[in-house]
Amino acid sequence: QVQLVESGGGLVQAGGSLRLSCAASGSIFSINFMGWYRQAPGKQRELVARRSRGGITNYADSVKGRFTISRDDAKNTVYLQMNSLKPEDTAVYYCNALEYSSRNYWGQGTQVTVSS
Repeated sequence: QVQLVESGGGLVQAGGSLRLSCAASGSIFSINFMGWYRQAPGKQRELVARRSRGGITNYADSVKGRFTISRDDAKNTVYLQMNSLKPEDTAVYYCNALEYSSRNYWGQGTQVTVSS
């Protein structure tokens, strides 16, 4: 079992920055990818960014060049630095951990609201 606790998020004006953090506990050595998904009202949950234990990163095209994912395995924590935020980035952001076995775990979600 893996538990994920998120922090960060909030309200920011367009062009501003926010940083999300997600700390994992439990069976952390079973985790390969850690990352972030988001879900806006009326839309499906989508991948924002993820990073594997080996350093492979994936980003949604819509956030490339603006968001940066990083991971501190010593602290079992993944971060999402979000710069140049846009109103369309408004969503609930969910931390995700993907085990080598392909089992998924989710955080409780944190709201990010970008005002225009």
